[in-house]
Amino acid sequence: MEQSSFFDARGGEPLATRMRPRTLEEFAGQRHLLGPGKVLRQLIDSDQVSSLIFWGPPGVGKTTLARIIAHRTRASFIDFSAVTSGIKEIREVMQQAEQNRRFGEKTILFVDEIHRFNKAQQDAFLPYVEKGSIILIGATTENPSFEINSALLSRCKVFVLNALTAEELCGLLRAALQDPRGFGGQEVRIDGSLLEMIARFANGDARTALNTLEMAVLNGRRKGSAVTVDRELLEQCTSKKSLLYDKNGEEHYNLISALHKSMRNSDPDAALYWLARMLEAGEDPLYVARRLIRFASEDIGLADSRALEIALAAYQASHFLGMPECNVHLAHAVVYLSLAPRSNAVYTAYEAAKRDALTMLDEPVPLALRNAPTALMKELDYGKGYLYAHDTQEKVARMECMPPSLAGKRYYFPTGLGSEARAKQKLEAVLAFRAGGGQAEQAPPPDSAPAGKEKG
Repeated sequence: MEQSSFFDARGGEPLATRMRPRTLEEFAGQRHLLGPGKVLRQLIDSDQVSSLIFWGPPGVGKTTLARIIAHRTRASFIDFSAVTSGIKEIREVMQQAEQNRRFGEKTILFVDEIHRFNKAQQDAFLPYVEKGSIILIGATTENPSFEINSALLSRCKVFVLNALTAEELCGLLRAALQDPRGFGGQEVRIDGSLLEMIARFANGDARTALNTLEMAVLNGRRKGSAVTVDRELLEQCTSKKSLLYDKNGEEHYNLISALHKSMRNSDPDAALYWLARMLEAGEDPLYVARRLIRFASEDIGLADSRALEIALAAYQASHFLGMPECNVHLAHAVVYLSLAPRSNAVYTAYEAAKRDALTMLDEPVPLALRNAPTALMKELDYGKGYLYAHDTQEKVARMECMPPSLAGKRYYFPTGLGSEARAKQKLEAVLAFRAGGGQAEQAPPPDSAPAGKEKG
C-alpha cells in the first residue's frame, strides 16, 4: 500500500479548502446563530431561508455557511464575486436562476464582498429577489447599513458573524491534525501550546490559522514518517516572537495590572511597553480598550472628562479596524490617559455610596422626591415639599434629597486638580448656600411648564 506524503496536496488545494466544513455539525463558532433553538438554525432546519446578509470579519465562515445552507435546503448554489463581475454577469446568472425556478429548483446566489457592488449593480438583484427567483446571500466585512442600498437591505435579514475564539480555532487545528482531509494518518508532533500560539496569531480568522498550521507542518523537522513542529519554526512561520502570555491565566492579569498601574503613575513609556506586550501576544484589542474606558473614570474622572471621550473613541476605532491597525489608536489613548490630571474622587464616591446601599436598610424615597402622576398619590403627599430648582435664582433648592438617616452625608470630595477644580468650586458654593438656612429666593413662577415637561 502506498503511503501518502506531506506533499500530497490532494489536488493542490490548501489545507483551509480541504478542511472546509461540510455540515452545520462541523461548522465552528457562531453558536449565537446556529446553536439549538437559534433563529438562523431554525430557518435552515425548516428550509425557510430567505435572502440574507452575513456581516463579519474575514475567515469566520461566511462562504462556507452559505454552501452548507444550499446543501441543506437542496438548492442550486451559484458563487458570485463582486470583485470580478458586472451587470452583464449578473443578468446571465439571473437567466440561469429563472430556468432553475421553472424546473422547481431553488437557487441560492452567494455574492462575496457584496459591498463592492455599486448602486446600479445592487439594484439589478432587486426584481429577482422580490419575485423569488433567487435567494440572495451576501457576504460583507463592512457595515451593511452604509454599504448596501436600503431597498436591497430591507429585503434581507442581516446576521452578524463573530471572529472565532482562540478555543474554537484550537479545536479546528486539532481536527485538521486528525482528519484524513488534513494531516490525519500522518504523525505530526506539535505541542498544544503551539496550537494556542497559532490561534492567537490568527486573531479569529480560521483561514489564517489553518494556513499557518499547514506552513509549519510542511516545513517541520522530519525523521522517518514523523514531522516535528517546534516553537522556533513556528515563530519563523508567523514572523512573530512567542510572548509569554496566557489570556485565561495569571499572566493575563499581571500584564493588564502593569498597564493600569503604569498609566496611574503617569509613565507613558512603561504603559506603551505593557500595551505592546499584550497586543503582540494576541490579546483582544477590545478588552484593552474596555480597561482604558474604566481607567478614564476611575483614575481621572472630572479632572479631565475628555479622557473618557478619548477612551471611547479608541474602543470604536478598535472595533472598526481591528488589529494590527488599531494599535496606534490604543497607543494614542494610553499616552493621553497617562499624562492626564489624576482624580479618583468619582471612584471613591461610588464605592462609599455602594457600601451604604448594601449595608443600610432600604429606606423609602422621601415624599418630596416622589412623582405624583395620579390624584391618589397627591392625596398621599407624594411630591409634597418638592422645590423646583429652576424656579430659584441660584438654580439650587434648599431641599434634602437623602433619606433621613443619611441627611447631610457626603460621598464626593473633588480634588483641585485639572477641570475638577471647577467642580470643587461649584460644589462648595452649593453646600454653603444650602447650609445658610431659610428658603432660597424664588423666581416668578412660570405660567406653565414647557410642553411635554413636568416639574419633577
